[in-house]
Amino acid sequence: MAAFDWPALMRAGMHGLGLRPAEFWDLTPAELQLLLGQDAGRPAMSRDRLSELMAAFPDRNEGAS
Repeated sequence: MAAFDWPALMRAGMHGLGLRPAEFWDLTPAELQLLLGQDAGRPAMSRDRLSELMAAFPDRNEGAS
């Protein structure tokens, strides 16, 4: 697994995006990735994929009447 390039991420977040240090550190990696415009071309989940996930992980109503 590759290590994070913290200096580059900090430059991109604080210098490039103008975030304050506390704002940078409050972000999740996914949020930072979104702000930096990475994975912007990823398509939305399809109805078929949602149906697959719902079948694989059904809601449980244990104890419900």
